[in-house]
Amino acid sequence: MPKYIDIHSHVNFKAFDEDREATIKRALDNDTWIINVGTQLDTSKKAVEMANKYKEGVYAIVGLHPIHTGASYHDEKELGVGGKEFTSRGEVLDDKNLELYRELLKDKKVVGIGECGLDYYHMTEESIDKQKEAFIKQIELANEFDKPLMLHIRNNPENKNQNAYADSLEILKKYSKVKGDVHFFAGTEADSKAFLDFGFTLSFTGVITFTHDYDEVIKNTPLDMIMSETDSPYVAPVPNRGKRNEPVYVKEIVKKIAEIKDLPEEEVAEAMVSNTKRVFGI
Repeated sequence: MPKYIDIHSHVNFKAFDEDREATIKRALDNDTWIINVGTQLDTSKKAVEMANKYKEGVYAIVGLHPIHTGASYHDEKELGVGGKEFTSRGEVLDDKNLELYRELLKDKKVVGIGECGLDYYHMTEESIDKQKEAFIKQIELANEFDKPLMLHIRNNPENKNQNAYADSLEILKKYSKVKGDVHFFAGTEADSKAFLDFGFTLSFTGVITFTHDYDEVIKNTPLDMIMSETDSPYVAPVPNRGKRNEPVYVKEIVKKIAEIKDLPEEEVAEAMVSNTKRVFGI
């Protein structure tokens, strides 16, 4: 096993078209393994294709991001110039698309389903209903294939009356037979406890290197329930803040978790790898 694992990256995105293989090589050369995560069918297929180019060290998670269940904000880092037309239509998890995801899930390099969940940042009542429907279908896929879930959960800070974390957990408790990880955790201490009690791990990004908002959550989360991620190409950690993020920077997140928990960095690095192995079967 490697020294570090970035459990949630998007080197499958357009942002890496010019140096994708060099980016992966940098990570592997620095003893860092990568799980690339899909956000819809095309990025999921790309993640699987990339994983199969490498004997070890590169893996894939496939699924439909909640913002892609309907009209959504277009991000050129994800889809590139010209992707807007596709994004605005959204992706429906109909029988045809579900079968396409099933084919991807049969690949031995696919270690989970996601990123799926609820995103209330840009929402309407109609979009929430679509998100919930897609989330339930992906939970059922996870049950069918006995694969862990990679959750995307985001609140709207201007709307205190709705909690995407609470709503996601309610759905999971009703439908899920599997566990997984809450990617880019940004909830409250109460939210963290609820997911930990349900058996989900929490993963943290470079945000923790430039804000103290999640220090108490990290301190109170058992070491065997934390994982490290970059969410590349977004939120690069200090000292690379402002640059395009990439998997090799995950060591900075591990270093910060060790600092917050007042533990030796080597112990934390070993725990991150062990936790990933346990949750995603790598």
